[in-house]
Amino acid sequence: MGNLRGKLLPPALAIVFSMLLCGVALVISGANPLSAFGAMMSQVGKGTTLVDIINSTGIYYIAALAVAIGFQMNLFNIGVEGQYRVAAVIAAVVGGSIVLPPGIHTLVIIIVAALAGAAWAAIPAILKVTRGVNEVISTIMMNGLAIGFSAYLIRRDVFGELRGNNIRTAEIPESGWMPGISFGGSGTMFGFIFVAVALGIGYWIMMNRTRFGFELRASGESSTAASAGGVNAKKMVLVSMLLSGAIAGLISLPELLGRDHTFSLNFTAGIGFSGIAIALLGRNHPGGIAFGALLWAFLDKSGLALDNVGVPREIVTIMQGSIVLSVVVAYEVVRRVELAAEQRRVGRELGTVGGAA
Repeated sequence: MGNLRGKLLPPALAIVFSMLLCGVALVISGANPLSAFGAMMSQVGKGTTLVDIINSTGIYYIAALAVAIGFQMNLFNIGVEGQYRVAAVIAAVVGGSIVLPPGIHTLVIIIVAALAGAAWAAIPAILKVTRGVNEVISTIMMNGLAIGFSAYLIRRDVFGELRGNNIRTAEIPESGWMPGISFGGSGTMFGFIFVAVALGIGYWIMMNRTRFGFELRASGESSTAASAGGVNAKKMVLVSMLLSGAIAGLISLPELLGRDHTFSLNFTAGIGFSGIAIALLGRNHPGGIAFGALLWAFLDKSGLALDNVGVPREIVTIMQGSIVLSVVVAYEVVRRVELAAEQRRVGRELGTVGGAA
């Protein structure tokens, strides 16, 4: 029971604290917090908002899984943003330049995206295991390179083409699309959502039911102890970074295969950084990450209604930021409280603490 409380209480406290903080900010700005939060809740039932939330949840979930794999190894793969951007443009270029039977075409695009993401993550991984370069520094630099590299690939004299005022890659033929589930006027749910669910299940099985998952967590806890137990810590760093990059390469595919079918200059950005926050909120657990992704998507999509009640939409950013900050504090507070309680319990059993309660 205490373990369950330790997992559920911190995020609950973080969400309540962030709502209070945003409520104070709204009052200071002269707005009514109840009207603002009410507008966000009512927005869910309007138009395509609910389906948009589900679609965004799947995208955020994949991004957070990519980050969580690194976190399990105590690696801060902040380069997920660059890895999925590079994978998106390469997958779009390959997908738009070939014609294969339906299903096979889609599978090839998925494999190309995963390999491209893993290849981009391999650079900081190799630097980490061979030269000891901190992955935070190298992946941040790789993010910058990814922006320039993807922009180069969609130049008109490389793989891009001009459509209207926008430069983009050639459109992927219909044989490479992944069909979704249509809800009529309420929108269409991406078919890749089911792949995201499968990735979450696979992640849980890998971390809790396989030797690789055990070695990954052991190396993350203590590389020295893991090495003494016969685990190659450097190999685990390399494999976990490649796996994280491969998952990151899939982030763009729900939109690429289900809606846009091309990569352009205005392709969705920032998902990798949101994945970091969601992984922290979910504590690297697939269930917790799913909740965090759903919450993030809800705030993103329902926040559109704030303009209708005269509330700046930036309040959503404040809420998201305060959730991330407060969840870190809340977990530390709960950890210290439970540690103190455990010390008192042990003390009573050993007779070093007076009077059992």
